[in-house]
Amino acid sequence: PSARIGHIGLYRDEETCLPVFYYYKMPAGKERTVILTDPMLDTGGSACDAIMRLKNDGYRNIKMMCLVASPQGVKTVQEKHPDVDIYLASLDEGLNDRYYILPGLGDAGDRIFGTK
Repeated sequence: PSARIGHIGLYRDEETCLPVFYYYKMPAGKERTVILTDPMLDTGGSACDAIMRLKNDGYRNIKMMCLVASPQGVKTVQEKHPDVDIYLASLDEGLNDRYYILPGLGDAGDRIFGTK
């Protein structure tokens, strides 16, 4: 009942495969645990960007929760942010040449938010 919800808006540019930031709104209470949720952890770029923004804003107790991840994405986050625990429902095989998770879910963001 005391949970607070914030939002970090990032998406991956289809041409460069780099994260693009568009929105950041987090509640007060930097001493609280932040559970950063993302349906898919593919390359780890967006996750690392989101974690860095949280840390730069003063949040220290950060955990990451994902439905599906690639081994490469997990490795990237662990190397850049070893203090962030990662919780997954499924670890898939890897990434294809366009950096999509195999076998994956398709575009989870589009599915969740109905954007395609």
